[in-house]
Amino acid sequence: MKVLVLGIGNVMYADEGIGVHFTRMIERNFTFKSKEHTLNFVDGGTMAAFLIPIIAEYDYLIVVDCLDADDSKVGDVYFFDFEAMPKSISWSGSAHEVEMLETLQMMDLAGDRPTTKIIGVIPKRIEPMSFALSSEIQKAVPTMEKALLAELERLGFEYERVSNLKITDISEDWKKEQF
Repeated sequence: MKVLVLGIGNVMYADEGIGVHFTRMIERNFTFKSKEHTLNFVDGGTMAAFLIPIIAEYDYLIVVDCLDADDSKVGDVYFFDFEAMPKSISWSGSAHEVEMLETLQMMDLAGDRPTTKIIGVIPKRIEPMSFALSSEIQKAVPTMEKALLAELERLGFEYERVSNLKITDISEDWKKEQF
């Protein structure tokens, strides 16, 4: 089985980029192996529908993104099957979220969507552009990491920690690489 961990988000708007930064952090902090499966990590940014040809190549998709949910607070983490999305969840917080939801729905209609799980976290909405992640998001990262590693282990992957980079290390590295 081909497994894809897809980080979604706009890193120029602070917490909106958590999916991208988190995916990069996991890829740099761990090595994964499986006798029967392959695993890839992709920074999907805000590309949404342009990701369809990439996503369609996989059998199993784990999307990491921010989202909104009724009665939630900043930093709350959700992990769910796309087909059983809780009614309290809405992907209405920013344009990239709506586009990703529509992308998955389009793939569903075409029969191309792989089995899909979502790891979502409630972001702090920051209007002016910022690359800094809120303290609430930083505190949510261990829960997100635990959920992802448990799911990958359930799928048959073994993993080993090879580094201890923090999410702030990753977001700062991204900023340095771009500017």
